[in-house]
Amino acid sequence: MTENKIAKLQRKKQMRVAGLMSGTSTDGVDVAIIDFNGNKVNVLAFDTFPYPAKVRRGIFDVVESKKAGPAEVCHLNFAIGEVFADAVIKLCRKSKIDLKTIELIGSHGQTIYHNPKKHCTLQIGEPAVIAQRTAVTTVADFRPGDMAAGGQGAPLVPFADYVLFRNKKKNRAIQNIGGIANVTYLPANCQKSDIIAFDTGPGNMIIDGIVALATNGRKKFDRAGKIAKQGTVNNKLLNNLLRNPFFSKQPPKSTGREMFGKEYCDALYQRAIKKGLSAEDVIATATAFTAASISLSYRRFLPAMPDELILCGGGAKNNTLIKMLRQELGKVKILSSSELGINCDAKEAISFAILAYVTIKGIANNVPSATGANESLILGKIVPA
Repeated sequence: MTENKIAKLQRKKQMRVAGLMSGTSTDGVDVAIIDFNGNKVNVLAFDTFPYPAKVRRGIFDVVESKKAGPAEVCHLNFAIGEVFADAVIKLCRKSKIDLKTIELIGSHGQTIYHNPKKHCTLQIGEPAVIAQRTAVTTVADFRPGDMAAGGQGAPLVPFADYVLFRNKKKNRAIQNIGGIANVTYLPANCQKSDIIAFDTGPGNMIIDGIVALATNGRKKFDRAGKIAKQGTVNNKLLNNLLRNPFFSKQPPKSTGREMFGKEYCDALYQRAIKKGLSAEDVIATATAFTAASISLSYRRFLPAMPDELILCGGGAKNNTLIKMLRQELGKVKILSSSELGINCDAKEAISFAILAYVTIKGIANNVPSATGANESLILGKIVPA
């Protein structure tokens, strides 16, 4: 029966797929439901469901305190699986989509550790739980296959960017600004082998961390960049931050909370306050750091500046950050993916729906030029309903 279900999915051209994503900011679970035929995406529904407070604390205990043992990680793996499954069910109810019409789920999971240098990565959110609770075949755990082939296991979304945004006439850069920022560069009329993609550095992670410190936890992020707008960028500190060796490292490359997480934010904030900067100045400088590191990455590692820069992720709503990017990039046209029909918040969840679809179809969905893997691979592990 299971073999028949998988074979049936493989034969179908159009499929209704749910994509699940929770990034390094750990805000909650993004869920997108799409109809997809391999070329055209029709987004039917999208929403973000916050983590229960206890689960979110558990994630930070594992990621930041490093005190959690195997029992805590195992428990969290199953707890997050329940949260992910519940998010799909809730979105179906909210949008009046029959859960039984969803044929496939693609889940990124929640990253708790990612270190390409040590050839290890771990995303939790047990897919067997998701498949069991929803009765939908689930594809998850995309990164390890790429790392087993010598890759960084990141970035994973360039294949989906290629499907969604390639253009015959324009060089495009798709810049996701989540906790970490990453770019996919699609030369005009490109083939998959032409794609350049890598993490550019911090996205919202340091901004969010500094905001939390400056407000004693009352605020989790700088809504629309309003706090940064009130501050003044300290160029001396900014230039010092840009000397981090990550920014001179040649792609393929990826980074995460291990480099730009809580310890980094704590040290930066204390250092800046001792130098006499106000909280607003530190947040403005952290915002400029994201913009400048993106611009620096383009100038160092892209063959040409893009004709269009397409923004997605939470950073696409930070007006101060966008203004800084315009100043950094000059004539480059900057627009949101929402302006091209792909909700900027939903884009990564949509990407994992696409990745799951091509996994079931037996199509290679890593991009070796982006990850450094030694071959093209079909990523993801399939858990039949």
